Amino acid sequence: MKKIKIDLILLIAVTIISIFGLIMIYSSSSIWAEYKFNDPYKYLKTQSIFLIIGYIVMIIVSKIDYIKYLNKANIIFGVCFLLLILVLIPGIGTVRNGSRSWFGIGGMGIQPSEFMKLGMIIFTSKYLAYNDKILYSIKKGVLPILIILFIIFGLIMLQPDFGTGVIIVMSIIALLFVAGVNMSFFIRLMILGLLGIVGLIIMAPYRMERIISFVNPWSDPLGSGFQIIQSLYAIGPGGLLGLGFGNSIQKHFYLPEPQTDFIFAIISEELGFMGILIVSVLFITIIYRGFKIALGCNNLFGKYLAFGISFILGFQTILNLMVVVGLIPVTGVTLPFLSYGGSSLIITLCGMGVLLNISKYVN
Repeated sequence: MKKIKIDLILLIAVTIISIFGLIMIYSSSSIWAEYKFNDPYKYLKTQSIFLIIGYIVMIIVSKIDYIKYLNKANIIFGVCFLLLILVLIPGIGTVRNGSRSWFGIGGMGIQPSEFMKLGMIIFTSKYLAYNDKILYSIKKGVLPILIILFIIFGLIMLQPDFGTGVIIVMSIIALLFVAGVNMSFFIRLMILGLLGIVGLIIMAPYRMERIISFVNPWSDPLGSGFQIIQSLYAIGPGGLLGLGFGNSIQKHFYLPEPQTDFIFAIISEELGFMGILIVSVLFITIIYRGFKIALGCNNLFGKYLAFGISFILGFQTILNLMVVVGLIPVTGVTLPFLSYGGSSLIITLCGMGVLLNISKYVN
């Protein structure tokens, strides 16, 4: 049954956190932007453009019947897959921070792995909806989607972008779990995954450096442990109300590019526990509404799609926050809605548009 209105609570929460993110990007980046570009508003102006584009995309997508993605799932996945291949080609893809993960367009960049997050969720949701009866069979029901998943993971690791690869893999595994795949399969997959992670660490020494800096960041305080130490220095003094908006000390060239992966540390430093509480409530509200939409949707494809979008948002958020507070090694994963970056923001808002449309069909 289609409702007349979309989920207004979800829309309001997304709008508030997006605007809040814009404000904090200005606060966290102004010093660095003035030094690098002689313009303290550089990142604010760029992110404002991304937010306007993303918000327009969200509104347009919220009006598109989500069932259309079921019919176009293979095409959407195919385009995302092609982009992942093209970005690896020298001269087409550009290298930033050691990863060939971007298409350079003017002074901005597009990251195709962000598009694959949503593309893979749509494709897998269609696969699970159409093959619901054979998921009891690992060989016939689960193996085909896993082969595709690990091909995607392999392409992303060639960039390399371990954080995004893990997010996609975990999101698809979560979808398989809610689809009813046998629990023993996940135990075997977990063992295989741990062995794979060990192999990836051995292949790339910088990942071992990140793990060492995670266990004891002070073993290399000016090298691999520098970022996490500066992040903890930002979080520590925050207290109840923080140092005040714009008064961060760590953004003064201590915490590298604080407007990206570690923006939560600046929020904690400037706004304290109250800032953390506001951000947490907004994220919990968005994720809760997403899962509620998934549970209330009667269409199997819509149910999987809403769950996948909500899970990928929740998992990425938790992953980023765990890095910032030093619970896991640095992964390079951004904080949705809040971190600087056009591809991430636009795709996240696009996903919210899909959720808003599905909410129209919830009883």
